[in-house]
Amino acid sequence: MDAATARGGDFADIFVEEKKSVGISCEAGKIERILSGVDAGAGIRVLSGASTAYAYTNDLSRDGLLEAAGIVSHAAASGKKGVNLEFVDVKPAVNFDFKERPEDVPTEQKVAVVEAADKTARSVDREQIKQVMVGYGDVVQKVTIANSSGDYVEDERIRTRLVVQAVAASGQVIQTGYEAVGSLCGFELFKRYPPEEVAGTAANRALEMLKAKPAPAGRMPVVMASEAGGTMVHEACGHGLEADLVQKNLSVYTGKKGQVVASGEVTVYDDAAIDSRYGSYRFDDEGVAARKVNLIENGVLVDFLYDRLTAVKDGRQSNGHGRRESYQHKPIPRMANTCIAPGKTDPQKIIRETRNGLLVKKMGGGQVNTITGDFVFDVAEGYLIKDGEIGPMVRGATLTGNGPEVLRIIEMVGSDLGFSIGACGKDGQGVPVSDAQPTIAIRELIIGGASQGKPNGKIRRI
Repeated sequence: MDAATARGGDFADIFVEEKKSVGISCEAGKIERILSGVDAGAGIRVLSGASTAYAYTNDLSRDGLLEAAGIVSHAAASGKKGVNLEFVDVKPAVNFDFKERPEDVPTEQKVAVVEAADKTARSVDREQIKQVMVGYGDVVQKVTIANSSGDYVEDERIRTRLVVQAVAASGQVIQTGYEAVGSLCGFELFKRYPPEEVAGTAANRALEMLKAKPAPAGRMPVVMASEAGGTMVHEACGHGLEADLVQKNLSVYTGKKGQVVASGEVTVYDDAAIDSRYGSYRFDDEGVAARKVNLIENGVLVDFLYDRLTAVKDGRQSNGHGRRESYQHKPIPRMANTCIAPGKTDPQKIIRETRNGLLVKKMGGGQVNTITGDFVFDVAEGYLIKDGEIGPMVRGATLTGNGPEVLRIIEMVGSDLGFSIGACGKDGQGVPVSDAQPTIAIRELIIGGASQGKPNGKIRRI
């Protein structure tokens, strides 16, 4: 820290990381790859006014760190403010318990999970299931963060995931079923989500889609079930609530704090401190303790997601959302676990009161313009609603609309809550996230072949 601020600077920090990862993939009934490795290094940053100097190195020796610190020190433009070397441990607001550490689990046992998923998916229908792909991954990340304000943090994040994709075919019709589970946890993930259940869900979804009829096109009410997860709120709305985009006038929410931006039924929050969710952490990548941040309360915009740099620009403290992919990247404001809060309406009542429309139970891929919120999403599992009852399954449906506008036309919010996981991309960096929503009724969206143009930016999928 002393070397980094030798020529001045308002703030300096160091992020030291050691990350061990394992990845196993299976295709065509065979284990294709087993990859494991360790990546370690440090990133050193100096903030001087509105400018950021950042350098990283995988040389963790004293000389290596001092060399990187010396490089960033040359970018400081202000007088030296002093360095507090009386480091104090920052206390987390939450702690997580990892019951089965991945490094304590033999590789053979991890392979067995992948093989069990592959076998189950294929056994659902040996004639129509043509292809199965299974991916397993775990990461053990240890970080040390210290800064010129005297904060010192040591943390460990362990994440485990399983992804299954099944392809089914009948005649000329080919359909895909997809299911992913993941959590901030160890190998105990598979006690909550047995690989056979994950694989069965993916395979059965693919088979059901073979029998589905083409989705109708046009404008109609949409009910998004909680099982669909919060993909829409994350992609079409969440990025616009990150402070850096707001400050650059690249968000539809710029200048709207305190204004009504959604239905009064809607409350949106981001909470990195939720136990065992894929986007959770005790501290962000700047050493700020995780916390729940209300973004929209009963339709009113109340806050944004901040890292230290954007917080300084707005004259406030960071709220714990400075994240980075690795030591090779500087932190930026990012989502963690973004949720639409549950309401009080019975989800079944929402379906009964929707006389005709589309029920979405699983979202697929798509495109979104993160500046305007315009989106086009594929529906991976959808059903027609007829006379307030769930009708036949349909395939090929797309949802076209605008994220902020969708928040305004949500008419009912269910009492349930469902999560999905993903890897969110921004500025060339990917970080693990979760999204959640209850069952919601949207007054109207464009379904099927109609289009409002092709927004840019691809949706993430883990």
